[in-house]
Parts: sequence; structure tokens; C-alpha cells
Amino acid sequence: MKQKKAKALIERGKDIRQVAALPFRISDDGELKVLLITSRGTRRFVIPKGWQMDGLKDWDAAALEAREEAGIKGEVQKKPIGEYQYWKRLKTAFVPINVVVYPLEVTGSMPRWREAKQRRRGWVDWEQAKVLVDEPELISLIDEFATSVKK
Repeated sequence: MKQKKAKALIERGKDIRQVAALPFRISDDGELKVLLITSRGTRRFVIPKGWQMDGLKDWDAAALEAREEAGIKGEVQKKPIGEYQYWKRLKTAFVPINVVVYPLEVTGSMPRWREAKQRRRGWVDWEQAKVLVDEPELISLIDEFATSVKK
């Protein structure tokens, strides 16, 4: 999304929305693992996310972001696990972004992918993911998802 479009949405009181994938797998010992990637700018640990895309359902857009940003593919769930908010830095301002999160069970990864030179990816257990991620609302979503998977 261009800065002008984001600014226009904010001025009209509209929410700015992104979609994200929460890549996961269940290890051989039954533990939930989460795939985190680094952001391009600050190198913080995040999950793959991006803007909604014309012509794609939100869950499909989330899966495409996971493929481009993390080099993974899998089965994305159509029902989101929730949403969180973060502050995105644009050229002249910070804006609040609402992110809808879709679980994606990873079935494979690519040795080379679109943003491989810009990001790192890694599997961590869900407890460790909660320590590495900065956004408190995303931490809560990971915790809630882990609890639901364990049942």
C-alpha cells in the first residue's frame, strides 16, 4: 500500500488491514513449532504478513505472503485465529495496522525464495516464539493457538 493511500484511509477514519500467516507444524514428539522470520528493516522476529490483495481471499493472500517472505507452502485455514495491531513506519508517520492472522500448517519449504536474501527464517517452539515476538497481541494469539492445538 502506498503512503498516500494509507494516509487517505486514516483521514477517512478507515482501518488499515493486513493479513498474516502463522506458520506451524507439530514435531515428532507432539510439540507445536512456529516458524518466525525477521523483518526487513529492523530485523525483529515476525510472522509473514502483507496487504490484502485484489482477486484473492484473505487466507490465500496470507499463504502467498508466507511463500514470498518465508519460502514455505502448506495448508492455510480459512478461519482466522484472531487479529493484532502494530504500528507501521511510513516515510513521514507511524500508522496503526490491524492484522488478521490465519494458521498455515507447513508442508514444505523452498531452498530459494523471493525474499531469501532479505530475511532469516527459523523454527522455534511456541513458548520461545512468545519471547522472541515483540507485539503483545500477537504473543497472546500464539498462546491461544497453542492451547487450542494441544486439546
